[in-house]
Amino acid sequence: MTKAEAKIRVAKLRQQIDHYRYQYHVLDKSEIPDAALDSLKHELQSLEAQFPDLLTPDSPTQRVGGKPLAKFTKAPHVVPMLSLNDVFSPEEVADWETRIRKLLPAKQKLSYFAELKVDGLALSLTYQDGVLTRAATRGDGRVGEDVTQNAKTIDAIPLRLRQTSRKLPATMEIRGEVFMLRSVFDTLNKQQAAAGQPLYANPRNAAAGAVRQLDPKITANRKLSFLAYDMVTDIGLRTHAEVHGMLAELGFTSGKHNRLCHTLAEIEQYHKDIDKVRAKLPFWMDGNVISVNALALVRQLGVVGKTPRGAIAYKYPAEQATTVVEDIAVQVGRTGALTPVAHLRPVQVAGSTVSRATLHNLDEIRRLNVRVGDTVIIQKAGEIIPDILQVLPALRPKGTSAFQMPKRCPICKAAVLHPAGEVAYYCTNKKCFAQQMENLQHFVAKTAFDIVGLGPKILESLWNADLIRTPADIFQLTEADIAPLERFAETSAKKLIASIEAKRQGVELWRFINSLGIRHVGEQTSRAFAQQFRTLEKLQQADAETLQAVPDVGLVVAESIHAYFKDPETKKMLQALASRVRILPVAAGKQSGPLAGKSIVVTGALENFSRDAAKEAIRKAGGKWTDSVSKKTDFVVVGENPGSKAAKAKALGVKVIDEQAFQKLLG
Repeated sequence: MTKAEAKIRVAKLRQQIDHYRYQYHVLDKSEIPDAALDSLKHELQSLEAQFPDLLTPDSPTQRVGGKPLAKFTKAPHVVPMLSLNDVFSPEEVADWETRIRKLLPAKQKLSYFAELKVDGLALSLTYQDGVLTRAATRGDGRVGEDVTQNAKTIDAIPLRLRQTSRKLPATMEIRGEVFMLRSVFDTLNKQQAAAGQPLYANPRNAAAGAVRQLDPKITANRKLSFLAYDMVTDIGLRTHAEVHGMLAELGFTSGKHNRLCHTLAEIEQYHKDIDKVRAKLPFWMDGNVISVNALALVRQLGVVGKTPRGAIAYKYPAEQATTVVEDIAVQVGRTGALTPVAHLRPVQVAGSTVSRATLHNLDEIRRLNVRVGDTVIIQKAGEIIPDILQVLPALRPKGTSAFQMPKRCPICKAAVLHPAGEVAYYCTNKKCFAQQMENLQHFVAKTAFDIVGLGPKILESLWNADLIRTPADIFQLTEADIAPLERFAETSAKKLIASIEAKRQGVELWRFINSLGIRHVGEQTSRAFAQQFRTLEKLQQADAETLQAVPDVGLVVAESIHAYFKDPETKKMLQALASRVRILPVAAGKQSGPLAGKSIVVTGALENFSRDAAKEAIRKAGGKWTDSVSKKTDFVVVGENPGSKAAKAKALGVKVIDEQAFQKLLG
């Protein structure tokens, strides 16, 4: 990026960040998620670091927050309430240490205090002669809002400090975070939904709104919590660890997960240890605060702008971030459906680099109003392909135009069809190379024939060598065919042929059905058909009405599979397959097990189960694995970093359980 381009981008970023921060801090509204705002700010900080002369005193990176709300009395801070610089990687933590070491004596030993960064609202508490006399929000860092009466309703805030062996000054100032427990937040949103009111986006917004209620009774009903993290008043303590010890003595909760670290390696280990348990914590948190432990060194390091040099916020990779759409390309799937895909400026999301996001179809593109050149918010939850959540139109460059679906297939140039009543567009050429390759990849996939060693590149090599054109051709391959090909040696050729031979000897009926790639028929439906008809012949002979009698099979699916088996090309392909592969019939028997008849959704990463292992465990227990949450869902199992399915389950009143409860259900 040139300096001229950076100047334009910086100006737009500052304008938007100021807008979002005003909405967030002053009006208690969130137009975009916190993680997305952090991403915009991080981009701005990076550009200002790259082009230092673009940095100005009025940049959003040089301030703490917005103006205080006018509805409360203003409360000036004797000592400003600062904010912390964010870092997102071990390298950035190391850079921070390098910077502070330059300001300290060469042989100065350092230790660090690590604590959780709870997602809430910062509060300053003033005690006079041990009694709470004032509670103030951060505001703009120098002037906050007096919310004393509301703070007094929070049980976690002591109205009188506990006596200690240390003599305390008449005036004491304690700082910490007001937050809302996950369980309280879920209950509040259920109440909002029942009353027809909009749901809160996150516990931080809910806590901020509760603290700023004019009626303290409403605040009291919100059941807020408080975590103390600092003591502004100097009472002769030497380290931040001692500060936390004194906070506990005075009657505050100051964190159960704090740790003293002596090296960068220990900081990183702490960060990883917390990452393993953070999804199970009773509150939301988005990172850890790392501080130089010695208070004298913190004072010596001082403040730069609005941030202390002696501490940082080490954040976890956000599942949401902002980036720029550099192109919108169209992929052709196994059914011929054209799927638009956004090619993105690479960005770190949830610990990995993301450069593409699905746009699903033209209707979704129009709903989002996304164009090439747009700045967008993307989300990646668990193993799900990233989605574009929102476009930031104020950052849109001039001269963009709306996306149009192509009239010709981008692969084979055949005409594109848009059937009436459908959102998808289709390539009309059944022999399109893209469709055939996608069909072959689906046929050998783990949930179909599961032929180990036949990946996309190997299949393409076999295609280019004119060795395969249909799935049946796979079962005519020999070692002599494969060994001469690039990527193959004698041993690997033998292994692949052995894998193919194993499937030739017998494949489960549901796998065979799923391998065919019939439109609207996935793994779950394939299992249902296999259980109902027990042989391929009976399934082929079934009419649409008989097919609809299968649970969860509607008219569209029934007509699709009926038409598929009536097609002459299908019959020819199935005859060739049936002559080369043994299809195992399904034994008659009633479904049984502790989860018989139950519909289960799993979201997030489980500690003791991979996704496939969880799926198999559910089926062995007689349950039904489903990918989407509905009122018919019996349980939603929540692991680490769950996506929107957990929130949807709670909104629908579907029971949400953790991994331990899930294991008990399995028996």
